[in-house]
Amino acid sequence: MKVTFYGIGYVGLVQATVLADAGHDVCCVDIDQNKIDNLKAGIIPIYEPGLTALVNKTYSEGRLTFTTDAKFGVEFAKLHFIAVGTPPDEDGSADLKYVLKVAETIATHMTSEKIIINKSTVPVGTAEKVSATVLKTLQTANKSDLKYSVVSNPEFLKEGAAVNDCQKPDRIIIGTDSEESADVMRELYEPFNRNHDKIIVMDIKSAELTKYAANCMLATKISFMNEMANIAEQVGADIENVRHGIGSDPRIGYQFIYPGCGYGGSCFPKDVQALIRTTDSIGYTAELLKSVESVNYRQKNKLSEYISKHFDLATNSNALKGKTFAVWGLSFKPNTDDMREASSLVLLNYLWAAGAKVQAFDPESMDETQRICGNRDDLALMGTKEAALQGADALVICTEWQNFRAPDFDLISEKISSKAIFDGRNMFDPIRMKKKGFAYYAIGRGLSIHG
Repeated sequence: MKVTFYGIGYVGLVQATVLADAGHDVCCVDIDQNKIDNLKAGIIPIYEPGLTALVNKTYSEGRLTFTTDAKFGVEFAKLHFIAVGTPPDEDGSADLKYVLKVAETIATHMTSEKIIINKSTVPVGTAEKVSATVLKTLQTANKSDLKYSVVSNPEFLKEGAAVNDCQKPDRIIIGTDSEESADVMRELYEPFNRNHDKIIVMDIKSAELTKYAANCMLATKISFMNEMANIAEQVGADIENVRHGIGSDPRIGYQFIYPGCGYGGSCFPKDVQALIRTTDSIGYTAELLKSVESVNYRQKNKLSEYISKHFDLATNSNALKGKTFAVWGLSFKPNTDDMREASSLVLLNYLWAAGAKVQAFDPESMDETQRICGNRDDLALMGTKEAALQGADALVICTEWQNFRAPDFDLISEKISSKAIFDGRNMFDPIRMKKKGFAYYAIGRGLSIHG
């Protein structure tokens, strides 16, 4: 089948490439000429395991093409995926201007029947707005006789595992009121639906809400566990024991119950906020979602609180001035270079405001950190995690990269003067850290416990 994607970011590029790898002919349209040129040259704009090789393979085989020519993209296929960004508006609601602009573009160049598929994460009711935009554009161009349908097909990709999630999806949600469109979508996804039927067809609004409900549920589990970690600190319990205790219950399970220094990324913060704004607009108070957002906002300051406690900023407000902190991990999660809403940014700004310097290392997001933070005298981006320790007063861990899990503790002890480790991802055993002579602060564990 022939398919066109508009927007070549995390979602669009991964899904388009995987469809091309399955044998479909896929055209990718983006307004950024530099991005298109780089993709043709094999330069991938994001870090995602396995993606670069797959893009280069499908492009060289001619099943994946890149262009800025929207007219060519519209003429190329019957199926058109909208995968552009929906950034938060000033009030936190999803900004649909890019989605609706693509809908208008498709309608402008339409000369035959099209199926328009919303892949972007969008609020309930967006399909109606897309349809209205297409209809208005067709009417203006005297093309009202052209047939089209709008389908909701939300993505459920995890950054760091997006290629595998596309190749082996847990479920494929199709929201449509057209049986013909549903059949076309079933054919499109047939290569990924062979072991058992993963396709769930439903009405469009339910499909749109399903995406938000999924992300908000996962965000809720994280914030719940962070709330429990905060309680554990106050009553003298170890949250890791609690996690094992509740995770063994099959009704709860172990996924997404790891406490930490807050969730980030392009999905959870934005989607929780967007659904809150949607509920506000219909006069419903989403108290649970607002609490999830509030807990996460507070949780991103936990590392700062531990540092303040250890260095006794309550009695000496200049205690951090001139100190140097080694920071391991800058991306919001491992296996990505994405720093959107990353907890590390909250920490960096806290340390800089207190007059401290930072020596940071991340396996993939150093360029992104440079882009966001610019050139600063109080930030040094180091080539290795060991180099970040040189001359540091303490170590802070923000991201649970695999190569941070078994470090040389003797080297850490030798390099950092205060022997203090502030672990935002609970990577080490507090008892072992104490035996090695470290002041070890973790989320709901170690010296973070007040009891």
